[in-house]
Amino acid sequence: MGGLELFAGSGGLALGGSLAGLHHRALIELNARACRTLERNAALFTAGQKTPQIICADVRDIDCVALGHIEVVTGGPPCQPFSLGGKALAYNDKRDLFPAAIAVIRATRPLAFVLENVKGLLRRSFQPYFAYIIQRLTYPEIELRAGESWTEHSARLKDIAQRGGVSAAAVARGLSYQVSWQLLQAADYGVPQCRERVFIVWLRSDVRAKMGSYFVFPQPTHAQGRLLYEQYVSHEYWARQHLAVPAAYSSKDNCPMQAVQDFARSPLKPWRTLREALTGLPPYAASSVEAQAAGLSGHVLQRGAKSYAGHTGSVWDWPAKTIKAGVHSVPGGENMIALGEWQVRYLTVREAARVQCFPDEYVFADSWSESMRQIGNAVPVTLAQTVIAAVLKTLRQVSK
Repeated sequence: MGGLELFAGSGGLALGGSLAGLHHRALIELNARACRTLERNAALFTAGQKTPQIICADVRDIDCVALGHIEVVTGGPPCQPFSLGGKALAYNDKRDLFPAAIAVIRATRPLAFVLENVKGLLRRSFQPYFAYIIQRLTYPEIELRAGESWTEHSARLKDIAQRGGVSAAAVARGLSYQVSWQLLQAADYGVPQCRERVFIVWLRSDVRAKMGSYFVFPQPTHAQGRLLYEQYVSHEYWARQHLAVPAAYSSKDNCPMQAVQDFARSPLKPWRTLREALTGLPPYAASSVEAQAAGLSGHVLQRGAKSYAGHTGSVWDWPAKTIKAGVHSVPGGENMIALGEWQVRYLTVREAARVQCFPDEYVFADSWSESMRQIGNAVPVTLAQTVIAAVLKTLRQVSK
């Protein structure tokens, strides 16, 4: 199916979509350095077809209709307006580009669209604005009137919804969507990282009518309890790693989960750990020249990591902490590995990319700080693939 990626960043969501079978017409991204990353990796976005166009521009300046028939729109609007680590200005932040995404939906009329954003979008203070985003995306053609505030617009949209959406304005072209959203834990889907993100899926109303039900998000494939069971009870985890059972894991009485025995016969896989994510990587190089010679771009040690209270890095035998962009700082040490006894080191770019499920052939060739920013802003590829695959499966079933 033909896709369009907005706010593409370094390409995590787009690559996941491509692996799920989405054929992107174009990837749109404003940041020039992120665009260079997309261009370096353009061949990986083919989904077996033509390489998508990389457009380095503000999405508000692009005639998306001219790109061709678009069936699925995907994107992760900038998260800073809603991030727990940002200023949380929401609709008062000029980086709030949900209105730009709505304009693209209005113009291209896709069968479905998938948006991703940070957990902070759900915080209590943002609830009215989050509800407004849902309303606007439900009726994308009912635009703000001149001089109308977003709260007034929200009240008008709510009134339309309560009257069954039968306003003449709402049905002028018959464009409306049904929404499903869910907070997903990336580790529950095989990502070696604890990372919670909001996914919002809209299906065009005619698609929704054919389904007879709302879109259902994919069920988790991995479980925290299963990992704990294999570490503290069966010790299968340590056997897979070819390691002796550490003393702290030798007894199930030390397990932090009371009902861990319930996972003895669980069909779910264990959460993937940082150790497993980095298995097979050769030792990091001392320079980029050495890394290139070894065929692993970005696998270079960045010196200067320090550990202190609350800034301790990720441990080996648990999913990594949430990889963050760290524009100002990374206060929890999420870009570090804990080596023990307060010893830490920074993740290399290649290691951070693996934590975000980028394949080793995916090149991040910018500086360490810029590459880590791009990786931290990305959607884990495996999680993106899982959600978009479920959307495409739904659309294919409806089209039969």
